[in-house]
Amino acid sequence: MAKKILMLIGDFVEDYEAMVPYQMLLMAGHRVDTVCPGKKAGETVKTAVHDFEGDQTYTEKTGHHFAVTADFDRADPAAYDGLVIPGGRAPEYLRLEPRVLAIVRQFAEAEKPIASICHGAQILSAARVIEGKEICAYPAVAPEVELAGARFISNNETFTNAHVDDPFVTAPAWPAHPQWMGKFLELLGTRIET
Repeated sequence: MAKKILMLIGDFVEDYEAMVPYQMLLMAGHRVDTVCPGKKAGETVKTAVHDFEGDQTYTEKTGHHFAVTADFDRADPAAYDGLVIPGGRAPEYLRLEPRVLAIVRQFAEAEKPIASICHGAQILSAARVIEGKEICAYPAVAPEVELAGARFISNNETFTNAHVDDPFVTAPAWPAHPQWMGKFLELLGTRIET
């Protein structure tokens, strides 16, 4: 049965961490509404592409324009079955928006599946919903995860792992998409036959 998913996006969201999960969830038959504070359906956000090229941290390049499909101000968490929080630089400023934090708290209190990747854990930490949980994120976010009272789950060298601590499905970066989205679909009750 199709589920209704809310995705929180903003300018300079990580391109792959927004576009690929969006497409995967649509492919699985779900409806995905993308929302951004201050933007309405039909507008776009700019994305950034982050890559691992042997430097001490990731590199950043210009991405694409990604569509906002629903109005942020009208998004009702009660109408959705799950939440997706992509990473990139967007979480850094989205966590300053009180309504973003309120939406995350509503999903957590209702124990609805929440998929967060990379810097998305900055929003989970700011919302104060991960205390006592095990959370995987990009390594640079580990201090925030731990300050929020969660146990940071380190990632493997390839960034391909995902971790579940119900209702959270968390991952370090876009190379983890197959595990991250696979585990999120499981929490949603979606079965994909191969």
